[in-house]
Amino acid sequence: MSTTAPERPRTARRPNGGGVPARRAVIRWAVRLLRHEWKQQILIFALITAAVAATFIGSAVATTTPASASGVLGTAQDAAVFSGSPAKLASDIATVQGHFEPTDVIETQQQTIPGTTQTFNLQAQNPYGPFGGPLLSLVSGQYPSGADQVAVTTGLASDFHLSIGSTWTFGGVSRTVTGIVENPQSLLDEFALVAPGQVTSPSQVVVLFNGHGMSRSAISAVLPSGSSVYDAASLSAGNLVNPETISLTAAILGILLIALVGVGGFSVLAQRRLRSIGMLAAQGATERNIRLVVSANGIATGIAGAIAGFVIGLIGWLLYRPTAESSSHHLIGIFQLPWTVIIASMVLAVLATYFAASRPARTISRVPVVAALAGRPPAPKKTGRLALPAGIALLVISFILIGLAGAAAGTASSGGSSPLEELALGLILLCVAIVLLAPACLGVVAWLGRPAPISVRLALRDLSRYRARSGPALAAIAVATLIAVIVCVEAAARLGDPLDYAGPNLTSSQLIVYTTAGPNGDGGGQSVPSAGPALSLADQANIADDIAKSLGSAGLITLYATNAGLNHAANGRNWTGPIYLATPQLLSMFGISQSQVNPDADFLTMRPGLSMLSLMQFLNGPKSSPGPSGQGNQWPCPAGSCIANPPIQEVSQLPSGTSAPNTVVTEHGLRALGLQSPVSTAGWFIQARGGLTAAQIRNAQQVAAASGMSVETRNSIPSLATVVNDATVFGIVLALAILAMSVGLVRSEADRDLRTLTATGASGTTRCIIVATTAGALGFTGALMGTAGGYLAAIGFARSNSLDTLSGLTSIPLGNLLLILIGMPVIAAVVAGLLTLREPSAIARQPLE
Repeated sequence: MSTTAPERPRTARRPNGGGVPARRAVIRWAVRLLRHEWKQQILIFALITAAVAATFIGSAVATTTPASASGVLGTAQDAAVFSGSPAKLASDIATVQGHFEPTDVIETQQQTIPGTTQTFNLQAQNPYGPFGGPLLSLVSGQYPSGADQVAVTTGLASDFHLSIGSTWTFGGVSRTVTGIVENPQSLLDEFALVAPGQVTSPSQVVVLFNGHGMSRSAISAVLPSGSSVYDAASLSAGNLVNPETISLTAAILGILLIALVGVGGFSVLAQRRLRSIGMLAAQGATERNIRLVVSANGIATGIAGAIAGFVIGLIGWLLYRPTAESSSHHLIGIFQLPWTVIIASMVLAVLATYFAASRPARTISRVPVVAALAGRPPAPKKTGRLALPAGIALLVISFILIGLAGAAAGTASSGGSSPLEELALGLILLCVAIVLLAPACLGVVAWLGRPAPISVRLALRDLSRYRARSGPALAAIAVATLIAVIVCVEAAARLGDPLDYAGPNLTSSQLIVYTTAGPNGDGGGQSVPSAGPALSLADQANIADDIAKSLGSAGLITLYATNAGLNHAANGRNWTGPIYLATPQLLSMFGISQSQVNPDADFLTMRPGLSMLSLMQFLNGPKSSPGPSGQGNQWPCPAGSCIANPPIQEVSQLPSGTSAPNTVVTEHGLRALGLQSPVSTAGWFIQARGGLTAAQIRNAQQVAAASGMSVETRNSIPSLATVVNDATVFGIVLALAILAMSVGLVRSEADRDLRTLTATGASGTTRCIIVATTAGALGFTGALMGTAGGYLAAIGFARSNSLDTLSGLTSIPLGNLLLILIGMPVIAAVVAGLLTLREPSAIARQPLE
């Protein structure tokens, strides 16, 4: 006689599943379970909250950072920009006013702040003009109304120690400060506002007007030749990067990450509730009711996380808004937010959790009632056979789309289409391809682990056996690593470009004192003559020496400017930054001995990759004439005026700042091209023993300003190491957080095997090895997939460019890659192993929930 309870026939259940009351009861039960089991879902909830909050703040910052058309045009629809002599400017203004009325004229003359390389504008503008209102705002005081009045920005008032009511003498003219003003569309804009007509020699004139629907070409036809015309449409189209698209793409990638983690999380929750669900089915619940239990739980989790993320994001935005205004250099309204992106991210968060819960809901609803009551999990389900070819196909398509985006990026600035849509779609397809390929990679991992000991082999086999759980976890780790690697690769390719070098100009302990001729020796320095006779070069050298002495034990060397130029003939890219002479004094300061210098080298540089570039030209001057059809410079370069592929030696001891002597020409190079040595004195480089204080910098600027000289100090541009290190830490922390839950999910599926091993005498070391192997294998495989995907995307984006551009992709510090590929899996394995040394509390029974 059998004691097995017969299965309830499906046809005996109510065809409508109990109707609305049954569904309402099931939903209430699911929400109640969410409150009781919040600890089991805390990671999913935290991920949703963080993703929505990050999207809220990130999209708000991204969409308010680019300058809008109103930042240039005010309330006008068109603008014309002129330059030239005062008579020509007056004629050009009259021409515009003759065709378009009303107009708003803004005259500017660039000036230099004494003692620095910073500039400001002497600006004449009618504060109550018809179009310029958004470009001008009164902070305090009043606007100037007479020839002897002026209003200045906060930064300018600080530089010249001005306040309302004080007298400011500049350029031989004394004016009374009547107010503090700012440009709400550009807080970085430093200017002194005077009444209209008080700028006698403007360097640029902007005339705002409405073209009444006329095209740019039609407006240009009626304006004087040589004028530049702008309109709102062209300024909007000139923004190659659509911040809303970027924010939405980032939100989609983040929600995809949530969905991948959520699949495993809801699978374990469904397994924990298996007996309760079996009891529900035994009482007559349909498969639809059972699916609704898990799905409703997922929706409730998504809604709770989305609301929490919205609240946290709004609070974070209110706290960050002043900083965002400072960094984006324009005022931002409290509710001037991209609501479309924010609402879309919240909806996507709920949909992600719903679809993440739907898969385990379907699986758990098909478990027989007796098996559910006994707590037996469903048999592992094989992955689809089409997943592997579909993943490979999407991988190829994403590579093509990212390549098209890279090709379009080179033409977008000249009027081509924006590459952002192709790039966003390519990245999304790349992530989907990783999701589809993750189960196959787990099979490869299990196959490679066949010769390993039994404990390692068991862990790798379980990863392959339970791919429905471990596959999404692996994909989530790979996507997290992918984001970090893409940031590292692109930052290295951009900030490490040896021709267009970017990053900090100097270190915090370095300072450059320029001569009265300016940084480039071209008269571009102090525009307002200093009192008294012009200083000789010897007197300026003494002043630089006094500044160095005031900084303590600081070293000082003279920087000699040369006429040497480096060009890249392949694309006509000219050298950015000065090239100084490699004097023995300079080499000695940075610890470079003469024996280290190749006697045949024309240049010494610290820029990685510069010595490996081909088609380089050493010119007698900074630029050369374009080659045929404008394709770069002439190659091979004409004899006597250029040296093709000059020998360049990389010397790491040279300073890395963009304004520092990071690339210098040798005496051998000057003789080879027939240049004089030295050409001129550009300034003096000072290296202090410690970081310079604000008081020391201010004192150096005041001393230099009194003599018509200028001082350059460190800017705020981040270095390549800072960007790469931050991205590395982000990727590792996110991957470890995902691993923390994923290992528990995967091992919970094999919990019976682990208990059996314990019951048969397996030691704590064996259990430790199994769990550590699970964590390490997931971490290493995910890091490897993410790194490969990141480089694939970077190579696809740069493949249409020269091989020299592709070589920049290898400039990521090896330590960061090793930390992602090896350090993160090792950390995960060690922590997971240590946490499983304790023997399970019960090995002979299934724990009751």
